Amino acid sequence: MSGLSEIARAAGVSISTVSRVLNRRAGVNEETRQRVLAVLTEMPYTPRGLGALQRTGVIGLLVPELSNPVFPAFAEALETRAARLGYSSLLCNTRAIGTAAMGEEEYVRMLLARGVEGMVFVSPEITNVEVPLGQAPRPSYYAKLLADGVHMVFLNGATPALDVPDVTVDEQLAGYTATRHLVELGHRRVGFVSGPSRSLPSRLKRAGWAAALEEASLPAESEFVAHGPFGPQGGAAAAGVLLDSVRPTAVICSSDHMAFGVLREARLRGLSVPEDLSIVGFDDIPLASFCSPALTTLAQPIEEMAAAAVDELVNRLDPDRKRRGSGNYTRVFRPRLVVRESTAPPRRP
Repeated sequence: MSGLSEIARAAGVSISTVSRVLNRRAGVNEETRQRVLAVLTEMPYTPRGLGALQRTGVIGLLVPELSNPVFPAFAEALETRAARLGYSSLLCNTRAIGTAAMGEEEYVRMLLARGVEGMVFVSPEITNVEVPLGQAPRPSYYAKLLADGVHMVFLNGATPALDVPDVTVDEQLAGYTATRHLVELGHRRVGFVSGPSRSLPSRLKRAGWAAALEEASLPAESEFVAHGPFGPQGGAAAAGVLLDSVRPTAVICSSDHMAFGVLREARLRGLSVPEDLSIVGFDDIPLASFCSPALTTLAQPIEEMAAAAVDELVNRLDPDRKRRGSGNYTRVFRPRLVVRESTAPPRRP
């Protein structure tokens, strides 16, 4: 990646203007900002940015959003671990909404321009590329980063097509465990409130949901699956579709955030949770134990996963710690079922 002077020259602006754009500061009109970002997009990926000739002690953390509490939790755990190892962090919200928002690829170029030594991608964009399970998605720009020697680690972004270290939770096991819990309680009509169909984590959970139902000789039909955007609104909308059609007695959700929307939708319809509808979330964010009823969920070991991701990145950055050889590194963590008040045996007719 070229330095600030090269970017400024190509965009026809001053170095201070480029700096303001990269730092998202005021004082730059939209036309100029877009011109600088366009230059960033067109320039090749090379880790020759600021500070590339010396160690900067800075890593980039890219998270998809901050409205879902699980991502700030990951960001805090990543920053804490990095600081313990002597690194400072630059945090990027890659799916922010607004005219000044930048996407993941733009942030990557910004981070390289600022001389970061490596990056951790939390739920990278490639996990939203819809391909059949078992097939590899098109590598996209990540392959270019690898070819240019950029060090990076994926957190919940397993991608067989790329030789990128990955730390992940077993999403399929999460879907299986959640569904198995409901089946053991006696539920026979279990729905799945899914995130967008292109989301790999949601699709893996769906595979676990289907496996548990098939194991119990219960239907795992598409009518029992409803998709919605991640978040309470998406959860409420998807739950509404299921309650208007197949009327499940229980649902599993792609996230706790979506489960909160299901809780609200159930209340608006006069349904009692868990007597009329049992609900299982995923993530175990702090609010899960304080909502009413407290949410049964699958917990991700966030601190342990974040530590593993940062440790692996630092192992590849620090010559004194670097392990011999190269190649992919994958560490899979098991989710943990946390049973609270939102699940119970179905109400008898």
